[in-house]
Amino acid sequence: MPRSLGYTRFRMEPVRLTITEIFHSIQGEGTQVGRPCVFIRLTGCPLRCVWCDTAYAFVGGTAQTLPEVLAAVAAYDCPLVEVTGGEPLAQPGCVPLLEALVAQGYEVMLETAGSHDLAPVDPRVRRIMDLKAPGSGESDRNRWANLALLTPHDEVKFVLADRADYDWARAVVREHALTDRCPVLFAPVHDTLPLRDLAEWILADRLPVRFQRQLHKEIWDPAMRGV
Repeated sequence: MPRSLGYTRFRMEPVRLTITEIFHSIQGEGTQVGRPCVFIRLTGCPLRCVWCDTAYAFVGGTAQTLPEVLAAVAAYDCPLVEVTGGEPLAQPGCVPLLEALVAQGYEVMLETAGSHDLAPVDPRVRRIMDLKAPGSGESDRNRWANLALLTPHDEVKFVLADRADYDWARAVVREHALTDRCPVLFAPVHDTLPLRDLAEWILADRLPVRFQRQLHKEIWDPAMRGV
């Protein structure tokens, strides 16, 4: 039976996911910023970043089958879809979900902390890997082997709380030649690191990275869900 009907590649068992929310909004981050996008937020995350803005997705959610999720996405009639969390790869059903979305012709993005193996993810998916800086409290969870799997189709994001985080991220970018591998984005922790400070550090160091802010938090209340 086709995977897009809710069955895994390896066994004929229905795929079930725990969903926090599915919503239609403006993409607020990354190289696709500004585009309308459907977001599928999966529930659960093994990380506890001190600045996390989606802690409500750690627990709860509703159980849905893969066909139910696909039907909810289709109702928005939008070609761009992002699977996010929490940490989406913490759910076994995430990989079949990504495959089903790609099979149905969507342009698919995955927002992940990179603490889980990226190898099983369909290469047609744009993988946005959020490398955790020391200020997050979770930098020891970075799975460095994932960097070798990234292609120009993917992205690496650093969320930075202060100058120490910036210096760490700058060193990582240079050590791993990340800007030769894929787009690299530096973002300030909202209401913590001043935008001007980060922009001026990037310019002073001539870093070939993209400065970004969370556009959706400029449009709507930063605490609002489903946007």
